[in-house]
Amino acid sequence: MISPAGVSLIEVFKVIHRNAMSRAFILGLALSMSLLLAWQDTAEPHLGKGYEALKQDRYDEAVTEFRAALQLDPTLVLRARFPLAVALFEMKDTAAARREFETVRRQLGNSPNVAYYLGRLDLLDQNFTGAIRNLTQAMSNPPFPDTAYHLGFACLKQGDLTAAEKWLKLAAQANPEDSAIPYQLAQVYRKQGREAEAKKAFALSAEIRRRDADDSQLRHECAQKLDEGPRDEAHAVCGRLYDPDNAEKLTALGTIYGQHGDLEAALKPLQRAAELAPQSPQMQYNLAFTYYELSRFEEARQPIAKAVQRWPDIFQLNSLYGAVLLKLGQEREAYSPLHRAHELNPTDTRTAGLLYTATLGLARARLAAHEYSDSLRYFAEAATLRPNEPEPHRGLAETYTATGHRAEAAAERGLADSLSQHP
Repeated sequence: MISPAGVSLIEVFKVIHRNAMSRAFILGLALSMSLLLAWQDTAEPHLGKGYEALKQDRYDEAVTEFRAALQLDPTLVLRARFPLAVALFEMKDTAAARREFETVRRQLGNSPNVAYYLGRLDLLDQNFTGAIRNLTQAMSNPPFPDTAYHLGFACLKQGDLTAAEKWLKLAAQANPEDSAIPYQLAQVYRKQGREAEAKKAFALSAEIRRRDADDSQLRHECAQKLDEGPRDEAHAVCGRLYDPDNAEKLTALGTIYGQHGDLEAALKPLQRAAELAPQSPQMQYNLAFTYYELSRFEEARQPIAKAVQRWPDIFQLNSLYGAVLLKLGQEREAYSPLHRAHELNPTDTRTAGLLYTATLGLARARLAAHEYSDSLRYFAEAATLRPNEPEPHRGLAETYTATGHRAEAAAERGLADSLSQHP
């Protein structure tokens, strides 16, 4: 299979030469080529590659892709410039990251998300006054659970111990398992001469670190038992990791179950994690994917449909949603998310194959309904998705025949026959 992302003009003409195609082939390919060239001029493939690279912590690649998208469409402030700034921040390129975040702020106005990252950059630059200003603004609607922690830390460094205590205590409520928070609170108490409270906070920090180490060992034992022992014994060990109030731990447990082939056991922690973190696309995806792997497609539909509606530019969500709808026999509904997923990540062959199936099905349905313009469009798109498949060209031939375009029909039949002989 060759996806559009992998087809250059030179490669297309190499295929033509190698198979000694006739002029009919070239005529039949014209529409597909025009679609391919139009697709190549959009920012969507760069956005998809950028998001995927960002998710995989490949920040250099993400920067390249988001900059390419902005070159094609400078108006993509939230979809390209903001993630570009985040990638630069993760690369510790603070000057470039600040420029991009400031540009986003100028174009879209004040935003807690932008203020958060500018505050983090201020901390890196040891500009504690700026950090307090930006992070205080971010606290109007905290974009991340650690917002209060960074604000409390900035206040501590600035010497405002009262404010530092306030924000660090708030941070402890949001992240009770973060050992850094009681450690910094201990520093505040020590500077205030509250030695007993400082010792207590230091002890809590050490206890949290110990629990983290114990959980890490328990995760290892859980995985080992799932591979080696009876499932009942494995569940007894793994069940000790179940924390009904910690979405991250629940996700880790569900992931362990899934990686070791116990999908039914993965459902309970992943369901609870999705309830605790409805704002997390990854946790909604995890739950829907587990249902999908269990062939429980109707149950997979609800979390993934809501996730796609909320985060329409995430490749994995669109791809899985389209796959679920195809399994439910809903080709028409599946086309849109699969098309969007393919735009975002045109190199993913599985998604391209699913989109080909949906597109070919729609083309056949439109032909049967005598909706010939739509039939032509879908068959042509299917041909760009799988240039070596004869079936789309047979469909184009049927459509041209039905509309009285004999020359075009003959060209498509010739192309289909040639592809059948030279797969």
